[in-house]
Amino acid sequence: MAREVTIALVQLAPELNDPAANLRRIGDMVERICTTEKVDMIVFPELVTTGYECGLRFTDLAELVPGPTVQLLAKDAADFNVYLVFGMPTRAKVETVLYDSVVMVGPEGDLVGVYHKVHLRGEERIIFRAGYRFPIFETAFGLVGVLAGWDLAFPEAVRSLVLEGAELVVVAAAWEEEFKEMWQVLNRARALENSVVVAATNRVGEEPSYRFCGGSLIAGPYGELHTVIDEAAEGYALATVDLDVVREAREKLQLIQHREPAAYRAIVRKY
Repeated sequence: MAREVTIALVQLAPELNDPAANLRRIGDMVERICTTEKVDMIVFPELVTTGYECGLRFTDLAELVPGPTVQLLAKDAADFNVYLVFGMPTRAKVETVLYDSVVMVGPEGDLVGVYHKVHLRGEERIIFRAGYRFPIFETAFGLVGVLAGWDLAFPEAVRSLVLEGAELVVVAAAWEEEFKEMWQVLNRARALENSVVVAATNRVGEEPSYRFCGGSLIAGPYGELHTVIDEAAEGYALATVDLDVVREAREKLQLIQHREPAAYRAIVRKY
């Protein structure tokens, strides 16, 4: 029996520094999709609740998990029997420690897990603390890994998730127009080289110093595209993927089984 999963990718341009407005838009989009489509998971971009270029305002905008934002979106997930994945700034119990995080809530209204972005870039390194591990989330259809934006540029990130059992990797991104050519190439390469499904949502719109390129997509374990949003505009796209094809690809290509870890010692050496 096929393990089919229908995933919706939502491209939004969040209102900068306005979580209330963004949460209303997220809720409206969840309702719109779930009342017209049968979906298992909806993926929103990185820092979708606040916008990207908040600077020191992140100190006020970041929340504990669980907290008000997670509770609100968990209720939406329960109301529509769907998994929701979304990016938001979070804080540790130590008030001064902030993370660029991606949260998953489930159809039971539960917190499935939270991931703290490991590979910070540019001014993110001033505001946020880097995460240090790649957790695996258990869902009704299998094991899922979650990443944020620039993590995608590092092959070790997806490979680590796959070696822990992930068959689906979800990416919430705020990927810049400047690096648009990298976006699709990296997503398809990560899917192919790891025999995994990659579902990647990228935001759109402009902020004072950045323009974001959209192009949200789902790539399969042979590097094939299941859906892609070509335009840098708000909207959503969805596709149904069969996770049994992941197992088929891994048996056929043998990319995971034929690794030679003893030869890769340089990978873990600091540059």
